[in-house]
Order: sequence, then structure tokens, then C-alpha cells
Amino acid sequence: MNEKTLTEIDYFRIRNEIALFCVSEEGKYDLQNREPFTESKKIEFYKNCSREWKDYLSIVKGSPLSAWGPVHGLTPIIKTNGASLTLEQVKALGEFCTSAENVKAAVLNHKDALKLKTLATQVELLPDISETSRKIFRIITKDGEMRELPEIAEIRSKIASLNSQIKNIMKKFTGDQKYAAVLESTVPVLRGGRQVLAVKANQQTKIKGIIHDVSSTAQTVFIEPEEAVYCSNELIQKEFELQSVIKRILLELTAELQPSIPVIRDTLPIMKIFDTTLAATRWGMEHSCVYALSCKKDEPPLLLGARHPLIGEKCVPIDIRFMTGKRVLIITGPNTGGKTVTLKTFALLSMLNQSGFPVLAAEGTRLPVFSNVFADIGDDQSLDQSLSTFSGHMKNIAHAINAARHDTLILLDELGSGTDPQEGTAISMAVLDKLIEKGSFVLVTTHQGILKNYGYTNEFCVNASVEFDTNTLSPSYRLLMGVPGESHALDIAQKSGLPKEICKAARNYIATEQADVSGLIRGLNEKHLELDRLQGDARRETELIEEKNLKLREKEVELRRKEHELKSGKQQEMYDFLVHSRRQLENLVRQIKEGELTREKTLGVKGFISDLEKNVSRLDKKIEAEGEELEKAAEELQKAKEKRKHPSSNKTTKKKLSLAEALKTATSMAGDDSSHSAKTVKNAGGSRLVFEPGAFVKSKNGGNSGVIICAVKNGVWQVQFGSIKMTVKEKDLQLENPPQSLVPSYSVDMAPNVYEYGDNVIVEKEGARPVYELRLLGMYAEEAVKALERQIDLCVLSNFDHFSVIHGKGNGVLQQAVRDYLSHSPAVADFEYAPAEDGGAGKTYVTLKTR
Repeated sequence: MNEKTLTEIDYFRIRNEIALFCVSEEGKYDLQNREPFTESKKIEFYKNCSREWKDYLSIVKGSPLSAWGPVHGLTPIIKTNGASLTLEQVKALGEFCTSAENVKAAVLNHKDALKLKTLATQVELLPDISETSRKIFRIITKDGEMRELPEIAEIRSKIASLNSQIKNIMKKFTGDQKYAAVLESTVPVLRGGRQVLAVKANQQTKIKGIIHDVSSTAQTVFIEPEEAVYCSNELIQKEFELQSVIKRILLELTAELQPSIPVIRDTLPIMKIFDTTLAATRWGMEHSCVYALSCKKDEPPLLLGARHPLIGEKCVPIDIRFMTGKRVLIITGPNTGGKTVTLKTFALLSMLNQSGFPVLAAEGTRLPVFSNVFADIGDDQSLDQSLSTFSGHMKNIAHAINAARHDTLILLDELGSGTDPQEGTAISMAVLDKLIEKGSFVLVTTHQGILKNYGYTNEFCVNASVEFDTNTLSPSYRLLMGVPGESHALDIAQKSGLPKEICKAARNYIATEQADVSGLIRGLNEKHLELDRLQGDARRETELIEEKNLKLREKEVELRRKEHELKSGKQQEMYDFLVHSRRQLENLVRQIKEGELTREKTLGVKGFISDLEKNVSRLDKKIEAEGEELEKAAEELQKAKEKRKHPSSNKTTKKKLSLAEALKTATSMAGDDSSHSAKTVKNAGGSRLVFEPGAFVKSKNGGNSGVIICAVKNGVWQVQFGSIKMTVKEKDLQLENPPQSLVPSYSVDMAPNVYEYGDNVIVEKEGARPVYELRLLGMYAEEAVKALERQIDLCVLSNFDHFSVIHGKGNGVLQQAVRDYLSHSPAVADFEYAPAEDGGAGKTYVTLKTR
């Protein structure tokens, strides 16, 4: 790409701003050296990663990627025999391993619910880095401090003892009144790493010891007492010994990490992809950006609500709508109207899109892929190179023409200016002819009237103008497609302070030459505004009609639903009648058997039962078909409503949900899509929900939740809805997860698989799953410990190694009970309080040991 042009359109400035959102030095360096890509697959890959991160961040709180120190230069050190990593480098490598494990777990846990296809493909390429992490954190803590290994702990204990002895020796002098007149200060000071006393120079003979320093005034000497000299010497030896032991441990660790070199080398590029795409996502969310669609073959670009990132909140969004076959856009209008900003905005957003970044525009924006971009913007006058303004422009334009191709973007600001207007206009049209011949994509700004006519007469060109408010004599910064604009130089000059008589004289000079053209342009602008108004009225009328149609369709669907419910109720009555009749007939058959039994009687009874069942089954199928047709109509109506709410959106809007809500929603959607004959579905945790006694279900008709008691017959279940028992067909039920919002409490006298949920006693089914977040609020300590114990058992059985516990702060009893149990549980690897933004000391993160 042309670096000069990228600089002029502020690409590097925006790119470096995005790089500040990276969490690693490697990611930041990678972004700061990125230039726009020209391969469509690569562009879409980075945009898809960013899109999926946006979906993740809109649902899940907190970033899945934690910061790590530089690791790109550590593999050569590890590879060298006898070399040793420093403690800071080991900490950086540990942070890198932790971040890789965290992002892998986060993506895999949500890939199905949030459809993280591209990110899941990348995390599956990550090698197993757990062994490297284990070796590192066996030596250091997560804070990067050296662990209290036995040999280190012994030396540190001795160092602490020596410091205590030195402190006591110093306190003997500073606390004794007989030395009050001898000491300059009662607080010991450090000189050369040793604790010394500040003694008055004329009293130095009163304290025996070694003089380490003298003040600048020679009034104070710093003496280390004889009693402290021995302790200080031994302290220095022990500190040196401690550093030697640490250095030896780090040397051994470095050697142990040599087999991990391929793992680190293969993990780093993928982690940089995660870091850079997540940074782009966070920048895009902060600036309300979208991801541009790709232009298909011969499909023109479309910019909707485009904004320049550097203008800020005052920026007026612009729409640039190209028509098929139009390759040259000629923008005219007044000075300071936004012509040059329009050029830069289009080019900048195109380059950001080709870098895999989101763009400041509205949904529906689509952009092509350019192989290069060239620009002639500003004044390239140079005294050193003997370049005038015009020759500087010509040099830039010549370079662009020589390098132009069919997929090149060229920006020409104030084309043909800086020389004789007639010759400048001729050069401008010849330049555009050549660029059209090459098929390049060209954006031009100009004040030359002849070029406006050129835009009308050339089939490959389209005119546009920046709007000017004649009442306030100021630009509105809106872009009007298809209409050329006047320069309004005299109006702006008069507003800027040029005397009125001069402006009047200037108007007289140009009255005869320009009147016809100006009148034509004003007429076109008026027609364009009138057309906009008519289109707006027509659009509002169409929306009103569509709204009325939707309401009518909604009423129709509601009436049909009520009719269906009435039929279903009557059919249920018939079903109950059939069951009752069957029992009566069975009793009749039994009575017949007790008396004289004939074949004709038996066949007659069976035929009666069979005909009755066939009739009811036929009505069942008819009502079921009507129900399916009704549901289909309701779905079509809902889609029409959504399309009306978001006419320009190319993607379903996602509201911010909690993780539990997101998983629950994903599960419900999966259940809705399944056929009526399905017996099982998967819940958010991956386990299968089955129609069986004890399963939680929801009525599709009334929406009530209940529990299956028993099977009446094939496809029919007896369900407990609150205090009411009902016989319901399986097709009218929907499986759902057990109510996780109600935390199970345990009774001492209950069996291990029996739990209480509120007022209900539930028998746990096989395949129970642990919860992501265990809520213990309002429970006694004994109940809380039992609940926590059961949660850990389920986690171990399900290979579920992370969960959180909400216990609150209160008086600290429940908090302490949880921490006491976790600290003694053999299954717990680590636990810590949540960050302040996620509950702080009222919530604990628990990590279990992996098998």
C-alpha cells in the first residue's frame, strides 16, 4: 500500500489508537505494523474473529484474555544450555500460559451457545500448555513471587531472625536515655545496605563501632555498633546465599522448559490473533462501529451513516450510494463544506475494513477490496525540490495514473487547480478519461463548472455535492448524491468579512456568464429537496400501511389461536370420554366373559373400541395440523415485525444478557427447533434431557412449568402442575432445565439423592450437572457446607473445574464457613475472592484439581 496516502488519510493514527487496546506487547507490535490486506479470505477471517468477540462481550462479563509480559524473546534463552530466565521473565511466561488456558476454556465453554465458529477453530489449534504452566507455577506464585520452597524458607527464616536481632540492637541504643545527648536522631538509617546510628560528631567516642559515612556538614557521623556488625555481616551472607539458591532454581527451571519450546512457539501466533482481534472489537464497541459487508462481483460500494473517527461527536454522518457501473464520483460544493473529509472518510473506512477492523458506519454498509490507494490531497509545494503547487499536484497524479489498475482507489482533491482554469479543466478531463479507461475507482473534488457537466455526460461518472444552507450562508455537511453544487464563494467571502461593495462588483462581473448555470444548479437542488420530501412522505405512508397490515395479521393469528385452543379443549374432553368409555367397555367384556361368551360379542366390542379410537385419532391429527399451521403463521408474523424494526440491519441485534440467561435461551431455542417426536434434547451443559418421571417440563399451550409423575401410555404423561395433576400429551410438552435459580438445600435426614427446591422435594435424576454459580445467600452454615460439598462432587464427576460461590459478606459466618471447607477439601486446587467489579469479598472463585 502507498504509505504516503495512508498517512494523509490518517490510517496509521487510527491503527495505533486501536493497538492501545491490546493486552500484550506482542499484540500491540503486531497491530502497529499492520497494513491493509488485499486477500479477501484474510480480511474476512479477522472480521469474523472480531464479530464473534463482539457477540461474546455482549453476553459474558469480563475479558477472556488476560495480560502477559513479552515472551517472544524467551525461547532463544531457554534453548541455550546454561542460560537462565530471570524471575520477571518466568512471571511473563506464566502469565502467557494462564492467558492461553483461560481463553481456550472461555471459547470452548461458549462456542455452541454463542456460535463462536472461527474462534473455536483457532483455540482447537492451541497446543496443550498445561505442563509448561505446572512447571512454572510450581516455582512461583500467580503474583510472580518465588514460592516458599523448603530451602528458600529456611534461609528467609534466618534472614528474618538476623533483621530482628539488628533491630533489637538498634533499639537498645535509641531507647536508652543515656544516649539521648549522643544521638542526632532516634531513628536508624541505612548506609551501604546496613543499619547505622546518626551520632553527633563530638560524641562519637561514646558508641563503639564502624563509621560508614559523615554528613556534608561534618556534624554527624553514621556509626554501626559493634554488636550489629556481626549480625549485618551474616545477614549479607544469607542474602547472597538466598540469591544463589533462587538463581539455581531458575537455572533448573529453564532447563526443564526446553521441551516446551515448540509449544510456546506455536501458541504465540494464535494468542496474537486473539489479542489483536479482541482489541479491534473493544475499539469498535467504544465507537459504535459495525463490520462492513463484502461487495459481490460488480456490486457498487455503499456507505451508510459514515463518520470520520477523528472528528468526534460533532461529525455529521454521510451516505455515499454508488450506482452500478459508476466508477468516478465528482463532488462539488462550497469551501469548508466537507468535500475533502468525504474523500478521506471513504478511503479511511475502506482501509480499516481491509485491515479486519470495524468501521464507523451503519449496518448495511458494504465495501470492496482495493489493491492500492493513491491520493493527491493538500499542497505539495517544496522549495527544496523546486516544486510549485501545480507541479506538486501533477507529480502525485502522474504517479497514481502510472500505477492505476481496475481495483485501485484514487483520491483527487481540487483536481485542475493551481493553474490557468481553462488548461486546468482540460487536464482534469483528460486525467479522468485515462483513469476511466483503466477502470480505477476515483473520487474527485473540484470547483470547476465544466467538470460538473462532464459528470453528467459521462456514463461512468456520477455527480454529488455538499449541501449549503442559503439562509445561514453556511454548509450543513450533508452529501447529496446525483446533484452538483455551487461553490458559493461570494456568499462565504461576504460572511468572512469581505466588503459588500466588492462582493456586489464581483456578482456584476459574473452575472452574464454564470446566471444560466447557477440557475440550473439551484433548480436541480430544489428538485432534489422536493424529491427527498416526496420520498419521505411515501416511505412514511408505506410504513403506516405495513403497520396496519401487521396489526390485522396479528389479530387474525390471535383469533385462530383462540379457535385452536377451544378445539384442543373439546378434543381433550373427547379424549377423557374415550378413556372412560374404554374402561366401561372393558368392564362390559369382563362381565360377558363371566356369562355366556360368543365370538360375535367380543368382535363387536373390539370393533366399537377401534372405531372410537380412530375417530379421536383423526380429530387429533386435524387439530395438530391446524396448530402447526398456526405456529408457522405466528413465526412469519414475528419475522415481519423484526424486519420492520431493523430494516437496514444485516445481523440480529443482541441484547446484553447474563451467562445463565444466554445459556437458557440457547437451550430453549434448541428445544423449539426439535421435532414433536423427539424424546431427548441437550441442555446448556451438554447433558441430555429425557421425557421420564421426574423430568422438568413446560406446557406449550399455557406456559406452566411442572414435573412428570408417571407415564399413562406411549406419548402421554401425568404431570404435576403446582397442586394440580393433569394428563398431557408429549407433543404438548417441552423439556426444560431444572430451576437453577433455586439453590438446592439439604436436610440431614434426607437420602444423598433427595433435595429440596423451595417447598418441593425433588428426587435427583442420574446425570445431574453442577451449576456455574452456586448461590448460598440466606442459608445456615451447615446447609451451605452441604450444598458446597454436593456441588464439588458433581463438578468432579462432570470434569467441571471452575465455578463461583456467592456467599455475601454479612457478619462473615457464611463467608468463613465456605473458606474453611474449601481450604480443607482435597478436590480444591485454588480459590480466591472475585474482583471488586464482580462481587469482591462476597463471591469466591473456585478452581478444582484436574484429573
